[in-house]
Amino acid sequence: MPDIKISREHTLGLAAARKIAYKWAEDCEKKLDMECTYEEGKTGDVVQFTRSGVDGTLKVTATGFDLHAKLGFLLGAFKGKIESEIEKNLDDLLAKSAAPAKKPAAKKKA
Repeated sequence: MPDIKISREHTLGLAAARKIAYKWAEDCEKKLDMECTYEEGKTGDVVQFTRSGVDGTLKVTATGFDLHAKLGFLLGAFKGKIESEIEKNLDDLLAKSAAPAKKPAAKKKA
């Protein structure tokens, strides 16, 4: 079975990383029909995800994300596309959380 392994380092801390992981799991359930379970820990969390042809985990810590997925035979043919979509989704979530908050536009005095 083909494996997908993706690691991303960050400097967000566990609380912010946890929010990203929750969002990632919600997206997987809605868009990919995955079944996700979220297990919180003191120093890190684990998201387990599964659906027909895919089983995996996303480990969340204060300094990184580590995803490991095993693809079944049929989905193995699409490993490259699946891996790039997972990377894009995770990178987009990280980029959104790292972007500085926009300041409201200054109001003009009349």
